[in-house]
Amino acid sequence: MSGFEENEVSKNANGGTEISKRSLQSMLPTELLNECQIISSRIRELQENKIRVLTCHDLAEDPELNHLRDANSRNRFHKIVFVSNWQLDEFVTKLGITQDETISVIENPIKPIELVPKSKEQINLIYFSTPQRGLEILVPVFEELSKKYDNVHLDVYSSFLIYGWKEMDEQFNPLYDRIKNHPKMTYHGYAPQEQITEALKKAHILAYPCIWKETSCRTLMESMSAGLVCVHPNFGALPETSGGLTSMYQYVDDKNKHAAAFFQNLEHAISVVNEERIQNYLKFVKTFADMRYNIDKISQQWQYMLTDLKNRYPTEDSRKIPGKVFVYKTS
Repeated sequence: MSGFEENEVSKNANGGTEISKRSLQSMLPTELLNECQIISSRIRELQENKIRVLTCHDLAEDPELNHLRDANSRNRFHKIVFVSNWQLDEFVTKLGITQDETISVIENPIKPIELVPKSKEQINLIYFSTPQRGLEILVPVFEELSKKYDNVHLDVYSSFLIYGWKEMDEQFNPLYDRIKNHPKMTYHGYAPQEQITEALKKAHILAYPCIWKETSCRTLMESMSAGLVCVHPNFGALPETSGGLTSMYQYVDDKNKHAAAFFQNLEHAISVVNEERIQNYLKFVKTFADMRYNIDKISQQWQYMLTDLKNRYPTEDSRKIPGKVFVYKTS
């Protein structure tokens, strides 16, 4: 296979990584992709006759990427791509990666979301990420806020089915039941990208008390593009992804204190979201996200990089893996 590879994990998944790579695959020239083997984080088998690109979407702590500590492992690739500068800094600090000409940072792409008029009566909040990233904080906070505000509603699109891992949802069933049984919350489970896009057009606020170190955040990118007030902590790569333009608060490890900070910021967002000055500001935020993460721009960056690699390594002989044997270890 040429271009962006699938493996036993990704082939059944429809997360941000998979959406990004499949979108790029559809936009890049086939003849260029035929020269390349592009691997997303998990290495299975390398092709010596291809230009080998490793794209890192996961954390430096991920066992699948621990091999990057070894220069011999890194030397098997003509380019290693990270999705944020924060992520790259983590790999430099924790795995000792050397920053040289084989390293690039190319952000994940999105397709801009059409901005349409939103309801002035009901304020719609949305959470659309896997449950372990902060749903346990959001639900009790929203339960309290819904007692104070009659015109709020929360839509939750969250399930490990997005990765084909149905069994992992079982531990969150009590939380899902709280959502299902609440009159101002709707649990949608897993939904395809098209349905999420339509929901974002109607939503006013992204409620995302994230407790997971995001290396990049498609949830945040799309919410900014759709004109939402985005309420989230300054955790992981979220400050970089947001450009500092969102309703961002200080992250704390203590979940009770986190919930208190999130409550305060979410309540403020509810109280001001429909003000004209806020709506005008959100149009600016949308422009920022649409320009920075636009798939047309990101695909061009990929095309320029792959074309340069093809010029540097024009023959199969020039692409061979260096002779020193690398032994894969997970720890």
